[in-house]
Amino acid sequence: MAEVPPTRMNQQIFKGKLKAAQGGHKLLKKKADALKVKFRDYAKNISETKSGMATDASSAFFSLTQAEYAAGNFKQKVAEGSMNARIRVGAGVDNVAGVKLPVFTKYETGAVADNQSLGLVGGGKKIVAVREKFTVLLDMLIKLASLQTSFVTLDEALKVTNRRVNALENVTIPKIEGVLAYIGRELDELEREDFTRLKLVQGKKEQEEKEEMKKKEASKALKKPGKENSADITAAFDATDDEDVVF
Repeated sequence: MAEVPPTRMNQQIFKGKLKAAQGGHKLLKKKADALKVKFRDYAKNISETKSGMATDASSAFFSLTQAEYAAGNFKQKVAEGSMNARIRVGAGVDNVAGVKLPVFTKYETGAVADNQSLGLVGGGKKIVAVREKFTVLLDMLIKLASLQTSFVTLDEALKVTNRRVNALENVTIPKIEGVLAYIGRELDELEREDFTRLKLVQGKKEQEEKEEMKKKEASKALKKPGKENSADITAAFDATDDEDVVF
């Protein structure tokens, strides 16, 4: 605070800083609340997705066992194929309160699998069921990957936002308020000093005026006897009262 000169200009500058800090704190608080709501939603969705995946995964691998029992071990035939991907995963972005969250989506490439002859000898229905169940499981995996990646990103953004909110609330705003209080005290003290100085100057001026008046009155009092002595003494006599003298 000692480094800040207590002037009106600095007071206005720090008032602007305080207003900006309070506005930023309000916006960051709203952002943190929105992120918390989204964070809880993602946590709930992840929990529901994982609980659903347990059933889907067990059902998919059980259907694989049934297909292998009906059609024999067809894994080698699948591995010998060209392995062209019929499904790929694309990445998008979802914006939540200024935070960019990755979103994974599934799309088909249009490639035709060369293992369509599987199941012609036997177990065709079981193999189709395996394909369908693992497709559902793949969708769940993509959804879970998107949710967990967004969850981690959202967690980091929420931590950063909370740190900024706490810094503004506990450090920046109290510091600016302290500087403003210091400037206000110093300005009040300067006003009191100026008021006291003006009162002293005014009192001294009044005292000088009184002394000047006293001097003028004293000089007038000294001048009055001199005027009476210097008056014409013959003015009290009338020349017509005397008789004429003839020589």
